[in-house]
Amino acid sequence: MVEFRMTKDQVKEILDRVLTWPPERQEDAARILSEMEAQDSCRYRLSDEQAEEVWRRRDAFKAGTERYATDEEVASVWKKLGL
Repeated sequence: MVEFRMTKDQVKEILDRVLTWPPERQEDAARILSEMEAQDSCRYRLSDEQAEEVWRRRDAFKAGTERYATDEEVASVWKKLGL
């Protein structure tokens, strides 16, 4: 994964431009930023290894080499577990 760093001035420039966007887009931006802020206050964090696994699996889903379980497969597992 490529790391990208912005200066505070670059961030401020983008945030200033957001204020020129249509109200609906400004609301979208505010919602996304609020969600990011809420995630920062979450006490749960992935380890570096867990985060890498998430990226690996995401890429595998995109490549079609991994798939989600069907509803039937999930139901079968619950049944085997007696739940």
